[in-house]
Amino acid sequence: MQGSGTPSTSSAGQALAAPTAGVRDLFELVRPAQWIKNVVIFAGPAAALELFSWSAAVQTLGAFAAFCLVASAGYALNDALDHKADALHPTKCERPVARGTVTVATAYCLALVLFVLGTLLSALLVNARVTTVLVVYSALTAVYSLTLKKRVIVDVMVVALGFVLRAWAGALAVGIEASLWFIACVFTLCLFMGFGKRRCEIAMIGNAVDAGQHRRTLLRYTPELLNHLITVSAGIAVITFLLYTMDTGGHPTPFPKNHLFFTLPVVIYGVFRFAMLTELGMYAGPTEIVLKDRPMLWTFLLWTALAMLIAYQFKLFGAGGLAGLIEIK
Repeated sequence: MQGSGTPSTSSAGQALAAPTAGVRDLFELVRPAQWIKNVVIFAGPAAALELFSWSAAVQTLGAFAAFCLVASAGYALNDALDHKADALHPTKCERPVARGTVTVATAYCLALVLFVLGTLLSALLVNARVTTVLVVYSALTAVYSLTLKKRVIVDVMVVALGFVLRAWAGALAVGIEASLWFIACVFTLCLFMGFGKRRCEIAMIGNAVDAGQHRRTLLRYTPELLNHLITVSAGIAVITFLLYTMDTGGHPTPFPKNHLFFTLPVVIYGVFRFAMLTELGMYAGPTEIVLKDRPMLWTFLLWTALAMLIAYQFKLFGAGGLAGLIEIK
């Protein structure tokens, strides 16, 4: 009798202990810290000197907000699908679905609501072209969560394409066409950072068995392979950046883009430091590296400041720009 009564008692206890998601848990689920990834949306408007135009600013901020909502929908969907694997990870086990404070059903519902809100926001505040890119981005994110994240190398390429779509949407929000070299810069840099994230995960988890339980592709992403991929992609990213600065045809910019060449030392330091930090296993991924590693954060802010100074030099220093001050030829 005791044996037959135990399961029902246990089931009743589990039912009474079913999690009730609080606001804090739902806020954690949408990962607002990851919204920093969407700042790439501002790159196109900034290069076109449209960032401080009121109408362009509204369009760009609308695109940014829409992508934040849809990206959060993707995170909720991914956490619902991956909650068992996340429970085996040293840090991801603290995510709301993995630790049991948000149910899988709640995560799915929240993902749907956020996707609808983001799409409506883009359609109402931005334009149809950006909304189309947003829907493509959302579909790519969903397919990634369902299957593509299980494909070695393809998984990182898809993540990099997600950043390309963000950058493209930012340009379309203000009615400009992004240059091919700009798109190539975004893609190659994000490839480098994506392989770096995989290296962070292996270093943090510490052994292949647990790493494979968390993410299947980590069984095939050996440290040696990732070190090679990081080295190659870092070189390609730097070279692509140089080619972008020297490209004068196709999509001319309203400022001397070749002056970005002088930010190369900052770019190389940032790339090398990022590669070094991926080996240590101190951070879960690129976002944590940029936000929590102080030298990396200052490097990012310095390059952004220098790039903005170069882009807006004529507005700041008159017709002579920086050349009138430091005689750049």
